[in-house]
Amino acid sequence: MKMHPFILILFLVLTALGTGVGVHTGNLVFGVAGFAAGLGCLFICRVANQWQRGVVLRFGRFSGLKGPGFFMIIPFVDTIPYCIDLRTVATPFTAEQTLTKDSVPVDVDAVLFWRVVDPMKAALEVENYQKAVSWASQTALRDVIGETVLADMLIGRKQIDSKLCKNIDASSEAWGIKILSVELRDVKIPLGLQDAMSMQAQAERERQARLILGESEVQVSEKFSKASELYTNNPTALHLRAMNILLEGMRANSSIIIVPSSAVETMGLGAMTGIASLAKQPAKTV
Repeated sequence: MKMHPFILILFLVLTALGTGVGVHTGNLVFGVAGFAAGLGCLFICRVANQWQRGVVLRFGRFSGLKGPGFFMIIPFVDTIPYCIDLRTVATPFTAEQTLTKDSVPVDVDAVLFWRVVDPMKAALEVENYQKAVSWASQTALRDVIGETVLADMLIGRKQIDSKLCKNIDASSEAWGIKILSVELRDVKIPLGLQDAMSMQAQAERERQARLILGESEVQVSEKFSKASELYTNNPTALHLRAMNILLEGMRANSSIIIVPSSAVETMGLGAMTGIASLAKQPAKTV
């Protein structure tokens, strides 16, 4: 815990006041007393910020937590070995060349958000709680990667984040630390595997396109099947439909259309010349 400017100012004021009184009265005792009082303030007075908690040990044993604000300790009896920061901390961590469940080497970058909720445990239960959290995060990340296939890791990051958060929190709970969240920032895979996955994705898109086309053909064939049933029961409608198709084709292209004579006789049109002359006649307006 750094010395607060207020304590230094108090030391200077008391020293100056004692020295001034001593010079004015001609008694050095006041000067020495003022200096001693100011020096005592340096050892006794402490100030902690709003987000800080001072861990006080008395003769080496835990005495309590101090702060925030101004507080006092007993010189040479109380010590403050740790000043715990209660704010949320973001710790980046990585796992390099780690094999997934399907034996794919990956490099994973992640960030951990955590905070101290029990300063006493953080100071007394672990030597360096920040390093402990970092190592626990890397170990948990490697374990989760080894239990997950690559495809699930690429598309199911939220599930991995949640699993990592639970695993790390289970380890750090004994240290008075709460894991707030874990976020995977990047998953790097070998270049050769990237090309293979790209080809696989393209093949999958082509397969989906062919499936959609096949479903469309099935729907069209079902419609034709229903139409054929209607035309079977109503041959006149079939003849009219055939005539309409021929007339539309001849009017649109003005080209020669070859139709088998059997089909013409079936439609009852008589001869091809009749069809051609009928197509060339302008539509009558009513």
